[in-house]
Amino acid sequence: MAWLPTSYAWVNFSVFAIGVWAIAQRDSIDAVLMFLVGMFVTIVTDIVHFGIFYPINDFAAESSRNVFRFSAGMAILSLLLKPASCFFVYQMYRERGGDYNVNFGFITVSRDREAYQSIDQQEEPPTPANPFNQAQDSKPAVRAY
Repeated sequence: MAWLPTSYAWVNFSVFAIGVWAIAQRDSIDAVLMFLVGMFVTIVTDIVHFGIFYPINDFAAESSRNVFRFSAGMAILSLLLKPASCFFVYQMYRERGGDYNVNFGFITVSRDREAYQSIDQQEEPPTPANPFNQAQDSKPAVRAY
């Protein structure tokens, strides 16, 4: 990173470490939520870092200019991919049992729980008085196996 301060690296590597923790600990909702919040924070801090530290003509030498262009391109690509990463991390959060509903308009991220039957109000099927449809006085039917 030819032009960004060390705070940029610290923020992004810290969120990366939280992401590794969130993926490794599959039963933790809190880890995924911390990773999601960290991703949103890095989007904001990346924009602030780019706005403050982006140089205009500081790299006059050819080799420094190439390093700067590559570094800037990778940092901008990382910033452009973070909203998609946030969407997928949010999906992972919902799969693990998170309960924040978000509607982005054309993309709906909510569960339809109408089709599920509540376990509190189970309806038992009616039990017939004679389950094998036999008359009470008749002999049992011969079963063919």
